[in-house]
Amino acid sequence: MAELTSSAGPPRTALVTGASRGLGLALARALAAGGWRLIITARGAAELSRAARETGATAIAGDVADPAHRARLAEAAHAAGGLDLLVNNASTLGAVPLPSLAAYPLDELGEAFRQNVIAPLGLIQATLRGLRERRGAVVNISSDAAVGAYEGWGGYGATKAALDRLSHVLAVEEPDIAVWWVDPGEMKTRMLADAVGEEEAAKAADPATTAAFLADLVERRPDSGRVTA
Repeated sequence: MAELTSSAGPPRTALVTGASRGLGLALARALAAGGWRLIITARGAAELSRAARETGATAIAGDVADPAHRARLAEAAHAAGGLDLLVNNASTLGAVPLPSLAAYPLDELGEAFRQNVIAPLGLIQATLRGLRERRGAVVNISSDAAVGAYEGWGGYGATKAALDRLSHVLAVEEPDIAVWWVDPGEMKTRMLADAVGEEEAAKAADPATTAAFLADLVERRPDSGRVTA
């Protein structure tokens, strides 16, 4: 499998979604430190602008579930000379407090699939030509809830299981790009706090630790597959 463009050569370009906080922001920081040129996106414009100032990234605020926004991101990647890395990190927890499947609001489940499955695939489709040309890589952020049965996590886990399946098939269909679907483990993020409470979330790992793992993963470029951080 071809290597990503060397850091000693032309600047490599990465597009990171959900980059205004948590793992997305930590990964943007790690990639910027490694010399990557960044395009970052998130729904919160103010937080995203702060992240852009810190990392030197191009910030394009918006919702990745919006096809028009995905088109703008793809245009930005093309204008940057191509895309070497796409990180689908933006995600929604779905209904909170976490409900049982028997009580899960179906409209909220549909929205979770739109955000966590359809949006990442749509962005892959929008940027795939450039990724092929650069023999780039895709990182899809998954969860242990995709493979484990945890009470209350059925809706979110179902979306991540679907993302895992799409990732696996993409890896088979696109052998010239690397595709990793990554279980990052529990991290000290707002999303985890919304799910389990502030006190429990405070015990989780720092997202910077996982970001360092992901940055190293991209540099090592192992075969496509499911990865646990």
